[in-house]
Amino acid sequence: MKTRDERILAAAVTVVACIAFVGCGDKVSAEKKAGPPSAPRDPMSISLTPELEKQVQVAAPSYATVAGTLSVTARVESDQRRVANVHSPVPGRIAELYVHEGEDVKKGQVLGTLYGTGLTDIQLSLLKAHSQQQLGQRAVERANQLVAAGVIGSAELQRRQADVVQASAEIAVLRDQLKVLGMSEESVAKVESTRIVNSLTEIVAGIDGTILARKAAAGQIVQPTDSIYELVDLSSVWVVAEVPEQVAGDMAVGKIAETEITAFPGQLIAGRLSYISATVNPETRTVQVRIDLPNPRRKFKPQMLATMNLKEGAQQRLVVPLTAVVREDNREYVFVQQGEKQFILRPVELGPEFEKVRVLLAGVEPGEKVVTDGAFHLNNERRRLAVTSGN
Repeated sequence: MKTRDERILAAAVTVVACIAFVGCGDKVSAEKKAGPPSAPRDPMSISLTPELEKQVQVAAPSYATVAGTLSVTARVESDQRRVANVHSPVPGRIAELYVHEGEDVKKGQVLGTLYGTGLTDIQLSLLKAHSQQQLGQRAVERANQLVAAGVIGSAELQRRQADVVQASAEIAVLRDQLKVLGMSEESVAKVESTRIVNSLTEIVAGIDGTILARKAAAGQIVQPTDSIYELVDLSSVWVVAEVPEQVAGDMAVGKIAETEITAFPGQLIAGRLSYISATVNPETRTVQVRIDLPNPRRKFKPQMLATMNLKEGAQQRLVVPLTAVVREDNREYVFVQQGEKQFILRPVELGPEFEKVRVLLAGVEPGEKVVTDGAFHLNNERRRLAVTSGN
């Protein structure tokens, strides 16, 4: 028989087991009531509420005749074929600069002077070559007399004549070097006649144009690679625009285009495309095009804003209204209907804008409907729900 203590211990064990069983049963029952965990909400999907339903309109993309003009933002730029950087012809120190930004200059005009350390050596070599030429000419004259007297042979005469020819060739080369380094014909002739070395050289304009920038100052030490002036001929400028890649395939050199400069509203300037880039900008997905714009009175200035209008032929294209388009993270989307009141935000490819519609290139299947009006409000609610749900 069990003792009294053993009976008490057995009873306690039984009570604990019952309590544990009841607790487990409650937990299982609670889990059954809760059911399986719900799937996370798709952050790109949204259901219409009665309030949103009043603001949203749904329809299938439609076909429309899109034609006429594609308008893109443009800007005026310098014609890079007419830009010249004026450099120091030799290493040296700038003595004076005579012109400033905004001034018009002519080709060959002296823009400044500098003390060139390389000029002195070449001028000294030129004067030395002249001395050798003169000595050689006198030696040839003497050799002619000696040959006539039978003192020397003709071979010696020919050697002295060759020395004169070589000295003359060196003079020609040194003259050209001085001209390349900025010395004028008159300055070189003056060195030869006076036999005085001149270390001052001229900084000369290479083209007719306008000074866009002055990049040095008097007293500055410069090298031949240093730009002193930026010079541009503004008699013709470029109007440059970025065209969406979706329509770039229809672009061709010679295509009719019109330009309106923002500073001259209402003045349409007719022209044709003169250039189409061979590459697509990977960041903006656009192709650069331009037209050449005559500018005889210099009224069109670089960096002026403009609009370029490209003529398009009429054709039937699938379109969606501008109110259907949602732009996020540099991409374009529309809300596509998936159920009676269920929509999902889907990326699409869109073409240019024509009279409050965008050409739909890809992203919506035939028969699908999209939100044509109220997409802005629908997207705001979708984003709010994504934030509150932690997605």
